This record gives sequence, structure tokens and C-alpha cells, in this order.
Amino acid sequence: MREPGPERPAEQNTGGVAAGPPCEEASWLKRLSEEARSGWRLSAAPAEPPALTVAAVERYLAEAPPAAAPRYWYDVTLADGAGHERCYLAPRLSRLVQRAHLYAGARVRLTRCSYLYDERRLRRGLLCLEELQPAPHPAAPTPPPAPQRRRPPLRGERTHYLPLWNNEDPYGDIWVAERPPARVEVDVSKLISLGQLETTWRGRIHFHPLLVRVMHKSRLRYYGKPEKKMDMPYQAYFEVADGSGMMSMVLWNSLCPEWYNSINVGTVLLLEQYAVKDSYPFKTQPTPRDSQMKRFATIEISLNVRNPPTKISIISEEMVKPEWGLPEVKYHFITRTELDDLPNNHSCDVIGLVTFVGRVERTRKKEDGEDFWLYRWAHAIDGTSDQPFILEIFATSQPDVFERIHPMTYLVCTQMRVVRDFSENPSHTIYLTTSNESQIFITGWHKGQPYTKDTKVKNFIQWTRTQSESNQMRKTVIGGYYPFPRPPNNFLKYCKNIKVESVLKAIGELEEELEGLHYREHKRIAIQGIISAIRYINCSSAAEDASGVEPVQKDAQSLECSPMSKQDNVHKGKTRNLQPEELKSFVEPSCAPEEQHQHQTVSRKSTAKRRTLHKSCTDTEQGTASATSVSSYPYYTRSAKKKLSLNEFQREDPVQEQVPSDSSQYHADQEEINDTPESEEMARTCSSWQSDLWAQVKDKLMKYLHHSTIFPESIPCKFDYVHKDLLMQQYNLHAAVHQPKETRTDRNISEFRSAGGLGYYEVTVLGINHDVAVDVAFLPLFGHEDPRLFPAGEAENDALLSCMSCSSPCQQKATSNGTFCDTFSLSNEILKAAMDLDGKHVVCILDVCHLGDDKVEVFLSKIYKTVEADVQDAV
Repeated sequence: MREPGPERPAEQNTGGVAAGPPCEEASWLKRLSEEARSGWRLSAAPAEPPALTVAAVERYLAEAPPAAAPRYWYDVTLADGAGHERCYLAPRLSRLVQRAHLYAGARVRLTRCSYLYDERRLRRGLLCLEELQPAPHPAAPTPPPAPQRRRPPLRGERTHYLPLWNNEDPYGDIWVAERPPARVEVDVSKLISLGQLETTWRGRIHFHPLLVRVMHKSRLRYYGKPEKKMDMPYQAYFEVADGSGMMSMVLWNSLCPEWYNSINVGTVLLLEQYAVKDSYPFKTQPTPRDSQMKRFATIEISLNVRNPPTKISIISEEMVKPEWGLPEVKYHFITRTELDDLPNNHSCDVIGLVTFVGRVERTRKKEDGEDFWLYRWAHAIDGTSDQPFILEIFATSQPDVFERIHPMTYLVCTQMRVVRDFSENPSHTIYLTTSNESQIFITGWHKGQPYTKDTKVKNFIQWTRTQSESNQMRKTVIGGYYPFPRPPNNFLKYCKNIKVESVLKAIGELEEELEGLHYREHKRIAIQGIISAIRYINCSSAAEDASGVEPVQKDAQSLECSPMSKQDNVHKGKTRNLQPEELKSFVEPSCAPEEQHQHQTVSRKSTAKRRTLHKSCTDTEQGTASATSVSSYPYYTRSAKKKLSLNEFQREDPVQEQVPSDSSQYHADQEEINDTPESEEMARTCSSWQSDLWAQVKDKLMKYLHHSTIFPESIPCKFDYVHKDLLMQQYNLHAAVHQPKETRTDRNISEFRSAGGLGYYEVTVLGINHDVAVDVAFLPLFGHEDPRLFPAGEAENDALLSCMSCSSPCQQKATSNGTFCDTFSLSNEILKAAMDLDGKHVVCILDVCHLGDDKVEVFLSKIYKTVEADVQDAV
């Protein structure tokens, strides 16, 4: 909403406009605002509201709230074709944002609003959104007008917005992208060294200038609280060094938006008018790469806008003189073969070619809090081992890099920590995770970085020159459910120091747990139960060529050459080496026009109705209508059944299409669409086992929950360079501001070829009191050309799930005409493992993740046997 100016009378400073003739080309939102402001109720409920486009959804810290009030508020920018207006979202509707019903690019109808005056300001008010309904997307949507330079939030006294999904990333125009180096003359005679500063700081009030190089950089820390009125509650740590040693430097508050993006590892700084304080004892410490460098740990340099106002100057590398004695940045790069010998928590740096990158997920910082960590998983290879680096990458306050990680790019991660458990199988448990001081870089960000001089980095570049791009492309995967790290083999180890009673959830409480999830929140839940039924559900197609090389990727092997380029280099040929485009990113960016690729698509849909739980079913219905199976009911929250729910937002979105309710369609759409006739499609088939106990109680249950639906977002996809931007968009989080592309593809995520197998399992878990049951899914991630991507669990430690993973590929035997068998049966190994559990109490570990709207995936990750009051062994 347009804020009023002080020169206008109060009745004209509402942000609305007087109602005009219906044909007048005026903003409907402005007229609605005027209607709400002029009424005695200060509200309006239009009878026939038009469809509006959500241009932006932005989050900020709320004021000190009463009990149980939200910690954050949201402003929503709506576009009506004639303009756009910022509106305040009523706090009771915050769940629409938190569960991704309401997002930038969505279409809504505003059915009720109110006008809210700011009682502490003159002539200031805003439009408050009270009730919203979903609206269909037009066939050719017109992009909403781009919001102007963003102003402060509408409510309270906050001066800036936060990133929509976490607090660690810089967001908005207040964050300066890059400050140019200063042209200053450095008078070495007036400088003080860090060593001298440590010994003399207590007797000084003013300090001589410091000339230092940045050795390490931490991610941002946001410490704002609703009850505190601090303008810019930010903090960032840096480790800086000169010839005498290394010391911590802290950037505080409003200096963070001004300088954080410009001060990087390797930057040389001239610091004047700074403060010195005792070091904070509980902060994290990076691992120094130079063992000979002395560390001054008792004090830290404090940079702030006052007391005193700090003066910071960046010295360009060309101006740095050898006689200044500044140390060079050093690294500790390791190869994949060296990783196996490193201890837990060891610090290292890695470089590799990305072969897999998962979707962005979130995990809650505190059980009942509204703050989340952002992370994604990635695999990278360096040619020294058959195994990849498995990387858990948390947001490092580098959103431009974090969101652009994709297969076939060179990834550098610094200050990584080794995570391993020697009591488990080392090959399945070892991975690397980011630390507070980690930095990540991909193609387009390598140029000028200090690590380009490292010997192991140069060796890696030499290795890439020997590699065939097409061979590596066949191994690339993006997105989907990634079951890592796997739960330990011992349930007590899973519980760690938490009481078992607080870890276990009743099956009847599962619905409430899922309703409490936020968008892309991942969580593990433990339930007790009895494995009562298993059904194999097959959704296959014979469209794939026997060679495994799909048409989309055949002529689309390229490497990105610039992070901001709108086109990618696409090169033909199956044996082209990797190095040209990626290697140039270390020295100079260059781009070539993208070749055009035409793809023929044939719409394919198949449905099936489930028969009994204990018989195989092979009936298939071809057509466009979907039949909902008993185990594939879409998940809806209680709030979704109310008028305010926006659960249908995505149904007509050309990019994020609502998935049909039949689980057969979810999986069938994973195969890449080509010109294979529909008559060659394979039927959806399933094979089932059920226990005698299930046959007796299934019709007498008080509650039967169905959470075995497989969504397209759950299935890993083959990476496609032609549609790289679309794939990255799908597996990143919704952006705060809608930015429609000029050339938008009409491909949906379900059309890309699956990197998994042909089906999945539906497992029924009966409650130990025989009164409730739940259907959950088990996804055997087999069939990929690189089996190391999703290694199966140890058979002796998890017999049932291991059998379901290992037996499924055996079911995918081709017939003489090149198609797959249309009937499948559970293997003898699966049946034996299931019967061994017949009637026994087990603990099931469930991986749950909210995928947006009302889509929640629930996967079975581990099964533990129970032995009296103790739980020790995995099945």
C-alpha cells in the first residue's frame, strides 16, 4: 500500500483511492482500501473479488507480543493489473505462508480485508488481509509489476525485512553487494600489529590503524528478539592476521549490511577507529591452516557505527606490498581417498565435480520455535576414489551460491567437518558438514579466490580434462528424497541422551505432528507398531531406451560459465572433455549462445484401483481421469478444510502443477516424456502380503491414516542441462519476490525422467493396541547408473528394508520384446523377513517432510526390534 505523505489531509492519506466508474483503469486494491477505510467497521468484503497475483511475501520481526503471539509478521504485495499494493497479513493467516499455500506467484482472491491505523503516527494506515481464497492461474498470466525499491515493513518500527525462510542470509536492498577498494595511502610507520595490540590495549583509549588480511569468515548471526528494539541485530565474525599472528574481528549491527558482502577471505583491510574487547569465550573457532601462525585468543577487534565510529578501507590486491608482511591464505584440501582415514570432527577443504544435489530442506532450531536452519545434500567426485564426497551444506550466508548448486559444476567447500561413527559401517556413515566458518563456491565464483593456487585444486582441474562430459552427465541426479544419514543400527544410540518416552510418538498423534510442519521442514519421528501389510506398487514405462541414455540429455551436455548468464553453453558430442567452460571460471568467465533443443511430448496418464490387500492386482485403466486408492488420500490439515485454505493454489500453475491423488500417476510421471505411443505403457501393478492379525483387525480400527503417497518432488530426477533453471527453481524454496522469466518453459517437474526404480512399497504399521494403523511409503532408490548415490542399508542390520531395496531390481526383468514384465510378486526374501516380524512389536523411524501446500511425504527409514523394555537391534 502506498504510504501517505504529510502534506495531504488525513482522509486522502489511506493508500486507497476514491471509487470511480467501473471502466476506469484504476487499481481495484486502492478502491477496496478506500471502501474499508470509509466504513464504520473499517472493513470490506467484496462480493466478486477479481483474481490477484502475489508479487511478494516478506517477513520481519514482530513487536513485543502478548503470550502466544507469532514471532514474525508478513507483508504481502498484491498486483491487480493496474498496480501493486503492500498489505499486512493478519497473524492468524501466517500459516498460509509457513505451509506455502501463499507464496510469490500464487493467484488469490481477497474476500475480506480491514483498514488498520497506526495509532502512534499521524495519517498512517494500511490494508490488512483477513480472508483469502485460491484463484486459478490464467492460461497466459501477465507478470505483475515489479515492486519498487523496498521500503521498511508496514507495521512496527522495524527498518528491514528478513529472508523468508531463515535468518542467516542477507536479504533486501539494504545489503550492499560489493564496495570498491579504497584508494588510500598506507603509512606503515603509523600502524600497530596485532601482537602489539594484545600487550598494550588495556592502557589505551585510541588505537593506531591496523593493516590485516581476512583469513576466515563466518556466516551471519541474527540475534533480534521481539521484545528488543534494536535496529540491525546482526553480527559476523572474521579471523584477521598480519605478520605477528591472527585475531578475531567482529562486525556489528548496521555495519553488516554495509560491509559483510565485501569483506571476504583474502581481503586486505585498513582499520581505523575501532574498539578492542575481551574475547567472547563461547564462539566457534575455525581451524587454522597455518600451524606456525600465532593466535591471539584473549581479545577481539570490535567494529561498530559508534563508540567509536569505525572507518574501514578495502585495499585492492594490486596495491598490497610484500614488505607489509601480510600472510597468504592457506588451505587444507583433501582427496576422497584421504577422507576415509580422517577422524571425526577433523577440519578440511574439498573440491569436486557435483554429481548430485538435493532439494533445499529446513530443520527447526528449537522444538517449538519459528527459526530454521537451511540445508541441502550434495555429492561431489574428484577422481581419486569410486566413492563421492557426501556433503551436508547448511546456508553459509551466500544465498546466490547456495541456490545455484547443480550437477556438473565445480564445488569448493572450505572449513568442512568430518562426521563419522566408527561403531557403524564407516563407508555408510562418513560425510562432511559445514561449520560456522564454511564458505562455498561454484562455477562463476572461482575467479580470484586464493584457493586457485592450491596444488590439489590444480590436480583436480587436470583430472577433469581427462573426463568425458557425457559419461559424467549420465551419473547426475537432482532433487528428491535423500535418506541420509541413515538412522544408527542401535535404537538407544538413536535416542542418545533423550528419554525413550519423549522420543516415541503414538500413531494417533502422527496427524498432529504432520500438521505442525512448516514448508520443507524435515523431521524424523519414531513410532511403535506392528508391521502388518506390505504392498509393492509398480508404476513403469517402456519408454526408456535400453542404453540408458535419454533423448533430453543426449545433446545437452554443457557447463555453466557465469553465475549471472541467461544462457548456458550446450555442446554436442559424447566424448567432449570437461575442462573448457569450468576451467575458465577459475581465470575468466565466458559464455556462448545456448543451442536450442526441441522435444516432442506425449501426454501419458494411467490409473488403477486397488483390489484387496492380499492379492496381486494387474487391472489398469488408461485415460485422463484418476482413481483415488485407499492408501493415496491427499493429506489435508484441519485448516485446509476452512475457507482460508489455499490448498488448490498450485493446481493450475504451469510450473508447479497440483499432483493427481492417485499414487500411480505420481510415479508414472517420473519417466521422461517422449514420443513413445501410449499403447506401449506398462500397467500399474502391485503385489501384497498381510499378516493374519491384520486380516482380523483392519475392519475394526478406530483410526486408519493414509500417508503412503509418493509425490514428484520425492523422486530424484535425472539432471537436464536444457531445463537447468527450472529444475533448480523446483528444488529451491519459493522466492520472496516473484520474478517471472521472459521465456518460461511449460515442462512440469513430473515430466523429467526418474533416477530411481519402477515402484515403491506401501507398508502398513498397526498400533500396538490394535486400534489405529498408518500406511507409510518405503522408496527403494535403486536403478540409477551410479549405485553409490543411494547405497542400500546393511542386510544383516535391517533385513526387511534391505530385502525390499535389493529384491526390487530383480523384479525389473525385460521381456523378449524389450518391455518390462507387467506382473510382480514380493520376493521370497521379503516374505520371509516380513513373516519373521509377524505380530512382533517394532519401532519404526519415519522421515517426514512438508513439500508445500498440503503435500507431506512420509517414508519408512528404519525398523528396530523391541526386546522387553529395551530396544537394541535393527531388524
